[in-house]
Amino acid sequence: MTRVFHHDHHSKGDQSASDEGKPIAFIPHDEAGHRRAANRALALSALGLFATGGLELVLAVLTHSVGLLSDALHNLSDVSTSAVVFLGFRISKRQPSPRFTYGYERAEDLAGLGVALVIWGSAVFAGIESYRKLVDHVATTHLGWGMAGAVIGIVGNQVVARYKGSVGRKIQSATLVADARHSWLDAVSSLGALVGLILVAMGHPLGDPIAGFAITVFIAHVGYEVTSDVVAHLMDGVDPAILARSESAAANVPGVLSATVRGRWTGRSLRLEVVPEVEPTLTVGASASLAHRVEREVLQSVVEARFVDVRVQPADRPS
Repeated sequence: MTRVFHHDHHSKGDQSASDEGKPIAFIPHDEAGHRRAANRALALSALGLFATGGLELVLAVLTHSVGLLSDALHNLSDVSTSAVVFLGFRISKRQPSPRFTYGYERAEDLAGLGVALVIWGSAVFAGIESYRKLVDHVATTHLGWGMAGAVIGIVGNQVVARYKGSVGRKIQSATLVADARHSWLDAVSSLGALVGLILVAMGHPLGDPIAGFAITVFIAHVGYEVTSDVVAHLMDGVDPAILARSESAAANVPGVLSATVRGRWTGRSLRLEVVPEVEPTLTVGASASLAHRVEREVLQSVVEARFVDVRVQPADRPS
């Protein structure tokens, strides 16, 4: 008969009693601090990208550069994706309800889908504008100003991408990391716009629409990668290396014959279900003590874990 012991590693760093009656010190998860860091990253990034994209848009209109226009639209779309991510964070902090017993943290993953949709929309628009430029043969002017705008786009997006990516990895937010990759994409598209303008300056007028098409292809590629990552989260995909570390930590606890682990992400929370197999003769009290030790080892070995559900399973004796 399965003996179930459920343990949560809560956001306030709760402690559980060990088999000797002493508290177990876990690494606390600063939920409030993480949310403040995420909101600050989103706000500062949105302001920076709005300024960068707005300036590029003005220069794109002045120069008639479709490459610079595509890049400007990317920067401005990042402002909208920041708003989507912010909304996801706001919804995810709601407390569990009788209907949503696991809480609303998956709202962050749904926000990641919103980011992916914006990226795909940007790719479609950039492709259409590049095609129009190629067919209509509109001349590109004021090349110096256009190149300056592209350089501004490269620098601005690199700064924002590094900042959001650093915060996203620190708080284990796949959505914020996806948004950072979108900003990094904009830096690459800025480089493409710059190359296109340089080709025009060298006497190759098709360089600008070709750069626009190249940017479109790259946008679609990153859109595919971001979509894959977010969908993997929604489909409960967990890095096999994390599960292997969890199984190893549980199996190393004295008294555990073997262990299996399943996991799932809900927003920034990794939930692990650990099933250690033990001797069938183990008492309920000893099983509870063992469950505490397994919980402790897994939480110490897997820093990504927020919740651990330990279910002690008696091993079948061979006939």
